[in-house]
Amino acid sequence: MNTTVTLEFLGDLPQASFAEFAAHRAARLSLSHRMIAQDAGRALVQLSGPEALVDAFEMALSLGPQSCIVRDVRRQENHREIPE
Repeated sequence: MNTTVTLEFLGDLPQASFAEFAAHRAARLSLSHRMIAQDAGRALVQLSGPEALVDAFEMALSLGPQSCIVRDVRRQENHREIPE
């Protein structure tokens, strides 16, 4: 079953490395993704795809990349797809 969620990552998140890692993981998991907002302490990512793969993305980003420290992840279920 497909789902669309918004994940908010909080911590020490260098913008370039976190955005690159998020895009790479989303592509590897065949998820649609969109970086809604990002600064050095917060990243807001919207994802769409199979629920198990969205969960895998959340776990992967909470653990990496190595240059980032994620202190908290907040999840909001959405009911509409990511615009193309």
